[in-house]
Amino acid sequence: MAEHIRAPRRPSPQPIAVVQLDLDGPDGAVLSLLPAPGGPLPGEAGGDVYALVRLRGRPVATVVGRVAAGEDPAEVLTAAFRARKEYRDGYGNGYRSAYAEERRSGYGYAEERRSGYGHGYRSGYGYAEESPSAGPPALPRTTVVVATRERAGQLARALDSLLAQDHPDFRVLVVDNAPVTTATRDLVRSPRYDGRVGYVLEPRPGLAVAHNRGITEAATATPVLAFTDDDVIADPHWLTALTAPFATDPGLGCVTGLILPARLATPAQILLESHGGFAKGFTPRLYDPARPPADEPLFPFTAGSFGSGANMAFRADALRAVGGFDPATGTGTPARGGDDLYAFVRILTAGHRLRYTPEALVWHHHRETWADLRNQAYGYGAGLTAYLTALLVRRPALLPAFLTKLPRALAHARAITAHRADTESGVASDGVPGAHGGQGHPWPRALSRLERRGMLYGPLGYAKARRRIRGGDSGDRGGGKGRGSRGEGGSGGPA
Repeated sequence: MAEHIRAPRRPSPQPIAVVQLDLDGPDGAVLSLLPAPGGPLPGEAGGDVYALVRLRGRPVATVVGRVAAGEDPAEVLTAAFRARKEYRDGYGNGYRSAYAEERRSGYGYAEERRSGYGHGYRSGYGYAEESPSAGPPALPRTTVVVATRERAGQLARALDSLLAQDHPDFRVLVVDNAPVTTATRDLVRSPRYDGRVGYVLEPRPGLAVAHNRGITEAATATPVLAFTDDDVIADPHWLTALTAPFATDPGLGCVTGLILPARLATPAQILLESHGGFAKGFTPRLYDPARPPADEPLFPFTAGSFGSGANMAFRADALRAVGGFDPATGTGTPARGGDDLYAFVRILTAGHRLRYTPEALVWHHHRETWADLRNQAYGYGAGLTAYLTALLVRRPALLPAFLTKLPRALAHARAITAHRADTESGVASDGVPGAHGGQGHPWPRALSRLERRGMLYGPLGYAKARRRIRGGDSGDRGGGKGRGSRGEGGSGGPA
């Protein structure tokens, strides 16, 4: 991983403002234009603006618009939203029909589809509607686990957003992972958080180890365990949307949510988001091992499509039954990542369903430098093959199913690590919500090479991590940075 990657030689992109545009329906008036949490609104000089579009609060799309000096950003972004191809081709009719149903329903969310389990599903909330008068079920009591290491400033920002959640029954637990100072403990025990946020020290480095400590500390007090990172800001409705599906589907083992960029201020941040970022789109989706999705022939081994570790929740009993997270995976171990992907697939292979819901939104602070991006690219590849190795080592019965899918898996690996070259509009934008890929920032070949090198290293990294655990060696105490799966050295990829 010693290969040096320089920033692109083309002129560096200018910072892109990140905002939230709320509309009173697909063809309705602008209700508000707000910056992403803690960020600025577009300046008077104009420039590119990245917007999350909401319909009366509900996230439905992202768009990018170029605002000229003196123009109204809300008008430009609204026009960009309504000019999208899927909107012109009829998606707007879907927006309108869903919006009309939302206005009729008492909950503010349309019933988007009927599941095969005898109850209705309300987007994001997961509400069952067994009768027209049925109200929303009680939200499950939840423990939110935040693993962190030596980033008290960012942690405070995350904790403030968690304490502002509209969920009626939850607690927040900070796991201080292999600290070298008392900064995190001092913050959590300060008057600002004392009595409102729990604290536990986990001396062994590693994100999976820290998450497992959170599982242990939560004991049996809460039926749902949610996990997020210290570098996010949670939308006030995040925890409600993330946990409500558990109340209506007893076979549900995991729920994941939407992750959007909090800032696009540096070339590295813009490049990462231009090639997919963390977002998995705006369509709710149910993954059921009893009904494998026809459009994912590698299911369940393409775990990167299910979600990311910065925004996930599990039914506590189900997570404990599969052994929690594999401690030989994740940031802070030689495996470099894969802890979240491993947990997703173990939940599915144990027979539980997994749901993705875009209403469960967090804003992620992407790493800012090219060195960070280089580490991410290598870690993406390493985490991917490390988690697959972990699955086959710990669940050998999965080997035949994996071998039958290996040729397609290798083709998929080549595809997700391919160099994304310039196109006529600037850069390939496949998989990027909101057409942000049109900003003209090609994915460097050197980063693609690093991803592939990481894939070759992943099984070795996992083996090293397992040897350290068996030998009682705590490993490199400088590596346990309690970050999400898409942070430095994380799993997944900008595919």
